[in-house]
Amino acid sequence: MKQPIFPPNAAKPIAPYTPAILSNGTLYLSGQIALDESGGLHTGDIATETRQVMENIGKLLKAADMDFGHLVKITILLSDMSLYAAVNEVYGSYFGEVPPAREAYAVKGLPRGVNVEISGIAVKG
Repeated sequence: MKQPIFPPNAAKPIAPYTPAILSNGTLYLSGQIALDESGGLHTGDIATETRQVMENIGKLLKAADMDFGHLVKITILLSDMSLYAAVNEVYGSYFGEVPPAREAYAVKGLPRGVNVEISGIAVKG
């Protein structure tokens, strides 16, 4: 069984996908970019952009009755690896002693010309 997660106060999808799917206690998070609930992008600087992405992830987790501590796996896509340190600084502030497993890649392009997209998997239990 899979349950779609569409928080009312979250950014709306910009393509045919579900922001998150809960299945058997596991939450699969689609890639999140710096869209706010009005559809506006927060791309003034990489810290602001990353913070908005993390807040979007937080809303999805909360809607599934989870938090950042439930994340077990993260994928970070960057427009350029020169952004790696700045993204890590913001990203790391959302986790305690045991952050999730993850990888980070530079890619040729991201939706809407953003600089960072983050997806993940969270587990209840």
